[in-house]
Amino acid sequence: MSKTKIQLVAEIGCNHMGQLKLAKLMIDQAKKSGADYVKFQKRDNKNLLSEKQYYEKHPVPHNSFGKTYGEHREYLEFNSSTHKKIFQYCNKKKIKYSCSAWDVKSAMEISKICKEYIKVPSATNMNFEVLDFLCLKYFGDIHISTGMTSENEIETIFGFIRKRKRLKNLVLYSCVSAYPTNIKDVCLLDVKKLKEKYGKYIKAIGFSGHHRGLSIDNCTVVLGATWVERHFTFDRTAKGTDHAASLEIQGLSTLRKRLDETSLALNYKPKKILNCEKFQRSYLKRIKN
Repeated sequence: MSKTKIQLVAEIGCNHMGQLKLAKLMIDQAKKSGADYVKFQKRDNKNLLSEKQYYEKHPVPHNSFGKTYGEHREYLEFNSSTHKKIFQYCNKKKIKYSCSAWDVKSAMEISKICKEYIKVPSATNMNFEVLDFLCLKYFGDIHISTGMTSENEIETIFGFIRKRKRLKNLVLYSCVSAYPTNIKDVCLLDVKKLKEKYGKYIKAIGFSGHHRGLSIDNCTVVLGATWVERHFTFDRTAKGTDHAASLEIQGLSTLRKRLDETSLALNYKPKKILNCEKFQRSYLKRIKN
């Protein structure tokens, strides 16, 4: 029987719509669904975005919470004080808190709150200022998504972490950065590829899915993933970019059950007959000498 419990991460991200009360409700739902972690995001928008990006309109206006893209991002951004409150609420509800950091300032702020792990999103995984800070100054684990990242770039990231002697704290995620991702583009076998190439050097392999539905997630366990991350929402039809690529409470509960069942089933038959087969064997098995 497999001894590895698959860690399920419910990424709330920005699906809280800038409301702490809603974020707490979603934490309650994620806990009820069996998630091990909830994950949020932290960005320093004025430094992360160019002036043009900050003041231009949102590319999908009906999803915007502000007149400009910058205003939209600021509306959805929790400050460090709010993240501390969320961390404390997670402790109270006995579910673990984690967070993605999009820039070095955010990484510095979140490192004071989040001791389990900090996630580096696909958009930031080639920001070596962020990676350097996490390797040298942060003592939790470092999780990195590999969406929109070439094989050569992944190798560069791996080499950077290796030189700083932090591979034992590294978790690499197979990921496709499309919201939602078509099933044909999920590229599940990349989980296996990451496992075969880096698995013996790093802490674990993960899968971060942005597809609709639940038909493929538990396959990643067979391919080598021990971390599974899915976006989580209170309503898939809600206003915002990520809701359509997210799971609701029933979907997250179903995913938890499927991951556990798949992990439990991943074993070989023993050399001798299984106990559960002995009764049928005594009645049905015919052995001729």
